[in-house]
Amino acid sequence: MTTIGRGVREIRLRDAAGAFRIVYVARLGDAIFVLHCFQKKSQATGKPDIDLATKRYRDLLKEIER
Repeated sequence: MTTIGRGVREIRLRDAAGAFRIVYVARLGDAIFVLHCFQKKSQATGKPDIDLATKRYRDLLKEIER
């Protein structure tokens, strides 16, 4: 998901309850950081979900730089 940031990946899950997404980054240090998890309501990922993951990614980068 380069729209959110470098190294950001997405896990897609589907079951009887619907479609779900987990947006994460694993190439920062020795940890996996989950940026956002949500249930998909439409084919496209909503702007609020992308904006939230992007903000969390930027905040994470700032925290790591300290």
